[in-house]
Amino acid sequence: MASPASDNEECDVLVIGSGAGGLSTAITAAKGGLKVIVIEKEAVFGGTTAFSGGVLWIPGNHHCGKNDTPEEARKYLKSETGNFYQSEATDAYLDAGPKMLDFFERETDVQFIPTLYPDYHPDAPGGVDVGRSVLAAPYDASVLGADLKRLRPPLQTITFMGMMFNSSNADIKHFFNATKSLKSFVYVAKRLVAHFIEVVRFGRGTKVTSGNALAARLAKSALDLGIAIRTDTPARSLILEEGAVHGAVVGTANGDLRILARRGVVLAAGGFAHDVEKIRKAYPHLQSGGEHLSPVPEGNTGDGIDLGTSAGGEFDVHFPNTSAWMPVSKVPVGDGKFKPFPHLLDRYKPGIIAVLKSGARFTNESNSYHDVGAAMITACAGETETACWLITDRPTIRKYGLGYAKPAPVPLSTYLKSGYLQTGASLAELARNCGIDPATLEDTVNVYNQGATRGEDLAFGRGRSAFNRYLADPEVQPNPCVGPLQTGPFYALKIIMGDLGTFDGLSTSVEGAVLDTNGQPIRGLYAVGNDRASIMGGNYPGAGITLGPAMTFGYITGRHLAGQDLRNEDDHELA
Repeated sequence: MASPASDNEECDVLVIGSGAGGLSTAITAAKGGLKVIVIEKEAVFGGTTAFSGGVLWIPGNHHCGKNDTPEEARKYLKSETGNFYQSEATDAYLDAGPKMLDFFERETDVQFIPTLYPDYHPDAPGGVDVGRSVLAAPYDASVLGADLKRLRPPLQTITFMGMMFNSSNADIKHFFNATKSLKSFVYVAKRLVAHFIEVVRFGRGTKVTSGNALAARLAKSALDLGIAIRTDTPARSLILEEGAVHGAVVGTANGDLRILARRGVVLAAGGFAHDVEKIRKAYPHLQSGGEHLSPVPEGNTGDGIDLGTSAGGEFDVHFPNTSAWMPVSKVPVGDGKFKPFPHLLDRYKPGIIAVLKSGARFTNESNSYHDVGAAMITACAGETETACWLITDRPTIRKYGLGYAKPAPVPLSTYLKSGYLQTGASLAELARNCGIDPATLEDTVNVYNQGATRGEDLAFGRGRSAFNRYLADPEVQPNPCVGPLQTGPFYALKIIMGDLGTFDGLSTSVEGAVLDTNGQPIRGLYAVGNDRASIMGGNYPGAGITLGPAMTFGYITGRHLAGQDLRNEDDHELA
């Protein structure tokens, strides 16, 4: 949508970015009686949220966390963040998180459902086996009407024929069992028919789940409040006078426009995952010559952070892990190009292990994606390439698939022909085809199999934690994460580093005011989402630790801009 063809426009709050952090700020501020404009440089809204799992980590939430306490959550965050623990911000997050959830579910189209996700380190002090993560409820995005075409589609590589499903619910089990169960076959057939009807009617699937459902729900709520979401409208520069930010110059189809913001400008542009210069300096695997392929939107090029530093804001890369690491594989899409596939599910399944080019395992494959990514970076330190290979046998790959390669009855020939998968009649042949040390790979699998036949991982204790087991195969006992690799041919899939977004960001106050290099707030300038430094200290404690803080601090910032005080909030009602 083009902006009005005028030289100046005024509002109370200008939000730069249309993901969960930006839209939650906009909605909260608008509910407080403020006029809000949201601008988005891309042609679609939804930001990284639309690609995400749509999960929020909210300790004490009313859906599944009623038995939780702030004290236990605080203990867990202290354990997880170490020297980067932020006492004041953590207290604000734990207090406001449940209130934020209540507010959005009561006042807007945004709704959530409980999950059974454990914390990623449930055995750490304060960790829990279930209760802190909630999921955006599925949504019929057709209610967006003409704006449906501006909703960012889900990440293509994790859909099936463009159809979405939640990885943690019964959907995926039906797809895995479609050739073995009549009930599952009928379920899948109905889903496919309904999806094709949606595509014919609307040009895309409209029964959305996960992050696409959250992005759609937030956008619908914002649009219903009269908040303009102006796509194809990049921010050029901030309007800075006498040390205060008064608005921004933005690009439109009719030329540049000055938007004056009486209360403040909110930076919510998604961090710097695709800022080549910044990540080259920050990522150790790029410094050594390795690859990095991020599945987050390509528009996340650090615009918000650059705007913040142009006004004097402090930005520093200082966390032990700059980003939320995500192991990815490269899916060939033609003309020598690739798209990333994030490995969210297969690593947890029995009969799949990960090895380095030496042929040795290096970590518990059923740990979180961030932990596996961090372990891969550490294990490959000093190497010219940061990579590993997922190794499996034929029965396992036909049962679960591997990465982008689908389980039976989808044939494997396409993935083998494109080079996405490698195969070998024996482990030694597979190793030679991949450039892996053959003798070490054979030894690794033999040692692994000795324990795996009894459901044990003797090297890394895979399957001992509730999180390890959560996305495994409960039908495999005694350990749903562990099974032997025995029956050839064998298969391998190369994994490189990716990310789910950056942790380092602008320094802010608890309310989101951007701080200068002296620790003083810059009047009129705020940051939320991945433009704001994470309170997680470069660690990944649980499912939803990006979206949970993004929406909670967006809520806090929105209330602050509207002159609302959380400490005096009883029923959380806004004007």
